[in-house]
Amino acid sequence: MVDFFVFDPKDPKTMYAHATALWRSTDGGESWDVVYPSAASIKGVRMNSDHSDEIILADPDPLGTIAAMAIDSTDSNVLYVSAGNKESSALFVSRDYGKSWQKQADLPERPQAMWVDPSSTPEKRALFLAGQKAIMVASSSGVHSLPLPTAANEVSLGFGSEAQSTIYASSEQGISISTDGGAHWHNSNLPGAGSKVRAIATSMRHPEIAYVSYDHLKLDGKTWIGVAKTSNSGGEWKLVWKEDQSAAKNVHDAWITERFGPGWGENPLAMTVAEQDADLAYGTDLGRTMRTSDGGATWTALYSRKVDEAGWTSRGLDVTTSYGVHFDPFESKRMFITYTDIGLFRSEDGGESWMSSTAGVPRDWMNTTYWVVFDPKVRGRMWSVNSYTHDLPRPKMWRHNSPLNFKGGVCRSEDGGKHWTRSNVGMAETGATHILLDPTSPVDARVLYAAGFGRGVYKSSDGGRHWSLKNEGITQKEPFAWRLARSSNGALYVVIARRSEDGSLGNSGDGALYKSTDGAEHWQAVALPEGTNAPNGLAVDPESPERLYLAAWARASGEHGDGGGIFLSEDGGKNWKQVLEKDRHIYDVTIDPADPKVLYATGFESSAWRSIDRGLSWTRIPGFTFKWGHRVIPDPQDHNKVYITTFGGS
Repeated sequence: MVDFFVFDPKDPKTMYAHATALWRSTDGGESWDVVYPSAASIKGVRMNSDHSDEIILADPDPLGTIAAMAIDSTDSNVLYVSAGNKESSALFVSRDYGKSWQKQADLPERPQAMWVDPSSTPEKRALFLAGQKAIMVASSSGVHSLPLPTAANEVSLGFGSEAQSTIYASSEQGISISTDGGAHWHNSNLPGAGSKVRAIATSMRHPEIAYVSYDHLKLDGKTWIGVAKTSNSGGEWKLVWKEDQSAAKNVHDAWITERFGPGWGENPLAMTVAEQDADLAYGTDLGRTMRTSDGGATWTALYSRKVDEAGWTSRGLDVTTSYGVHFDPFESKRMFITYTDIGLFRSEDGGESWMSSTAGVPRDWMNTTYWVVFDPKVRGRMWSVNSYTHDLPRPKMWRHNSPLNFKGGVCRSEDGGKHWTRSNVGMAETGATHILLDPTSPVDARVLYAAGFGRGVYKSSDGGRHWSLKNEGITQKEPFAWRLARSSNGALYVVIARRSEDGSLGNSGDGALYKSTDGAEHWQAVALPEGTNAPNGLAVDPESPERLYLAAWARASGEHGDGGGIFLSEDGGKNWKQVLEKDRHIYDVTIDPADPKVLYATGFESSAWRSIDRGLSWTRIPGFTFKWGHRVIPDPQDHNKVYITTFGGS
């Protein structure tokens, strides 16, 4: 994940990005080289946390973690960074393009942004650094701290024709502005009453112009969200983006407002304004990237575009989580993607365009569709599992909330996913994460199994109309039933996700794997590989029901994490051997439906894998470097094509 970008003021092709390390590109982002830590000092990468977050291990490491950066306005070889640790922060300078660094001054707090004062001379260069509590001005004579009137959420600064910089700060108390470099401050109010402000941004060269995102603004008997603009340094504000329950005529959104309404994305979380052109500004919220090029008169969505009036396609800026790509067995061009935040999406043209496909799903379940299953004998009939709780089984979702509070369940469609009806009589509200159909069951009495996260395994023998909890033999309290699998001989498996995150092993927080040979009436534990307590996915060889492939998540111990990877059993789980150890946060293993010798896997370590010998050896798939992979899905119609779903970025 990129923390910030910085662009060279002298060379438009040179840019810097901080993502675990500080990186530089000199070809417009086509390729990148590490600047800090130096390549020679890097000894390894720690990534044992649940998200496999990367921490570079370097020796020596005189800077620590870089928080903000600026490039000298006249000399691109001169770089400034604020860096340190949780306890202290300092200003460092490099005068040789990042090869070496010298500490210039200690800082009273960790800055969130940094600017070079272009009016200062190279010999007496002045920098402005924005913290939460103060503006710090650093020069050759030291660091001078100017307190902010209140703790700031965001600070933006610009240098215009005036001698001093203009600074904008947003906080829980509202907008504060200084037109003399932070020496004095005054409050600035939006029209109406009760507004809460969030992101704020000004133009580096035109600081009299600024934009701020707001919500809870009461005016004319309504409550508004949107963006306000000032053209006179906060003397007055105009509501240039103003929406309540209806879409604003000057806001030209893509599919989000059309499907969920104008309030779904909220007001922008972040904003930026072009340095030289204050009419050009961008805002990003919970699902959209919006742009104005006319000073806020109109706003246009950048994240998606319409395709021949049929549906929408991404421009690469749609960022959410996907779980599976699903192919209708009767309609060759009908596909589905199961998503977090936006539910189920459907394509009728082989993936060229997409549309929301959650009509009829209860509103409290609409956030996430975890999986769908088709009736292989009945055209148009399918089932989905849905939940208001997204991103399971990640601990952030259950760390502070009992899974018994999760909302969700099963829905059924008879028209290929265009419309849905709730179908969960007998099933308690649950984070329903997986559904499996027994293809040998009668067409008029389909047997289905559903995983309820925190509830266990549910079974239906009448096509999903009624459900019963089937947990006999499962010993976990509030079992985190996550995934289901069925072998060709009818054996069922359920993956119980781990409910601990401290690296421990051998306690009540361990995950588990269970097997049933009588249609979920009874379950028997299947021993996990030694040192493993977080099964995350299971695949069963369709030609050899005793051959199991287990995807496992690492424990938070050791440098890389222990107990994760891919494991193979050739005797139904009695014995296991590790067949992929290089990646230890493996989300799932999938088998190519056209060739059971071919398997795929991915996880949270920037790679995807392929095996052509039934899992005995694995080769990394070139080109896929996204950090958080979920699942590799082979295309049933094109043996050379696979899809990879991801956690974020999809």
